[in-house]
Amino acid sequence: MSRILPWSWPAAAAENPVNDVLYFDYAATTPVDERVIAQMIDCLGKDGTFGNPASRSHAFGQHARERVEQARRQVAELVGAVPAQIVWTSGATESNNLALKGVARARGDKKGHILSSLLEHKAVLDTLKQLEGEGFAVTYLAPDDKGAITLDAVRAALREDSFLVSLMLVNNELGTVTDVAAIGRLVRERGALFHVDAAQATGKVPIDLRVLEVDLMSFSAHKTYGPKGIGALYVGTRALGQVQAQIHGGGHEQGLRSGTLATHQIVGMGEAFALAKAQGESERVRIAALRDRLLDALKGLPILVNGVSAPRVPHTLSLTPYWDVSLGDELAISSTSACNSASNAPSHVLLALGLRPAEALRSLRLSFGRFTTEQEIDRAATLIRNALLQSVP
Repeated sequence: MSRILPWSWPAAAAENPVNDVLYFDYAATTPVDERVIAQMIDCLGKDGTFGNPASRSHAFGQHARERVEQARRQVAELVGAVPAQIVWTSGATESNNLALKGVARARGDKKGHILSSLLEHKAVLDTLKQLEGEGFAVTYLAPDDKGAITLDAVRAALREDSFLVSLMLVNNELGTVTDVAAIGRLVRERGALFHVDAAQATGKVPIDLRVLEVDLMSFSAHKTYGPKGIGALYVGTRALGQVQAQIHGGGHEQGLRSGTLATHQIVGMGEAFALAKAQGESERVRIAALRDRLLDALKGLPILVNGVSAPRVPHTLSLTPYWDVSLGDELAISSTSACNSASNAPSHVLLALGLRPAEALRSLRLSFGRFTTEQEIDRAATLIRNALLQSVP
């Protein structure tokens, strides 16, 4: 007769086949911080805080609700928001959908004009294509020669019927930073709402929604050492009543996003954002030094640095070698965003900068993070240098 033994990790799990691979794809996703994992585990299993946060009639649900609200405060504190302005979603993709579709569809039969850019993430671009099919007019701004979306470009493109502007704060491929403070003031003067995709920005640039004139802002946990499958949307005062729910069934999250709250994921996002608040500045300084160390090691090589003249975070570096190179399996990097990589298409961001398709396809995106070391930087530089020299046409 067989007996059920206590569960344990399979023996094969202890042998990680990628232990010898250098991870330089933090812009695609970050490993979950061990401190975040500990908080998440505490919300699983019969001895943890496993209750349904909506079950307010007993202690299990009440304790879960307390953890959810603590996490809401942690997210709000990182970005200078009021906790009640934070709406949980399944990630930045859903947050972008809720912001864009929610505002557009709340207008009923009254269509109008939306302003965005060619540099946005597919979660924004594909959503806008859907809205175009529903009768909304959309203008996609091109970047300037530095790779930036400028205030002047926004000013020139705004129309009388513009009701929404959507721009990302930090570009996921270039690391360039958009001047959302100046653009937000202009958008508000024109009476439109301003949505900002900040998935790549948390922990990398200071965000203070008490002073920024931003009405909607999208966040992701897994770009900031939290778990996948959880995100949030900031809904500011001006946007209240102007966002239509896209998921129905229970009226959770002030009626904006129904569905049982995933306590362990929410708690993980809260802890990740609290860590970002505590060590964001020191992390930025350290990563900037790592980025500069890599660039110094690559000096003199035939490589173009994309977006180098624009304000940018040090965490992401886009490089275009003058010819095709093969880096083998030792370096985990991307040539574009994870979405474009899945379709093997050239980066729409690099094409918007004026690169030819072949140049965009051979480009390298290296992104650094909390666990990147100087030794890894030096080894990556050696791999890139050797690959270039060995593939000279």
